[in-house]
Formats: sequence, C-alpha cells, structure tokens
Amino acid sequence: MAKPWAKPFYNSKAWKDCREGYIQSVNGLCETCLEKGRYTPGYIVHHTEHLTQENINDPEITLNWDKLKYECKECHDKHDGHGVNQAKVTREGLKFNELGELVKED
Repeated sequence: MAKPWAKPFYNSKAWKDCREGYIQSVNGLCETCLEKGRYTPGYIVHHTEHLTQENINDPEITLNWDKLKYECKECHDKHDGHGVNQAKVTREGLKFNELGELVKED
C-alpha cells in the first residue's frame, strides 16, 4: 500500500498514463520471468529507484521508464522492489506481501 505522502502521485493521471504505457511496452509480461525465458503475465509496475518524500515529485525518477520494471506477483514478492532479497531480511516462514506487511508464507 502506498504511503500517505505517495498516494496523490499514484492517483495522478500522469502516473496512470505512464504505468499503462509501460505495461503495453513490455506486452504485459513479467520482465524478470522473460529474462529467464518464461512468459508470465505481469502484476505490478514498481520503481527500481526507491521513492521518497524528497523525490516523489521528480518525474525523472517517478515517470522515467528506465527506472520501472513490470513483474508478476511471484517475482515481485521475492524482493522488496529495490534489490533486497526478502529471504535475507525475514525470519523463516515469513514474507512481505504486496502491501508491505509481514505475513506467514503460504
């Protein structure tokens, strides 16, 4: 779930248009799976550069396709979206869900 300071950005027309265009540009497929030769529908566009209160209004970061990646839920859930493998930061049997909440693994 978006942090309160990021909600206006994620609800903006600029982000929605950017997101939709990006998804179309990668044919709706998970980019991580595609790199491994698998064709999996994507689930979430995330920013490869962590968004902060300081950069949320910088379109060179927030709307830059070079800083986006489209992934399926499984690939997205394997990391926090910023290069940190969750298995290294959580206790066995726990993971972070798409809302960033710590939950028991399925």
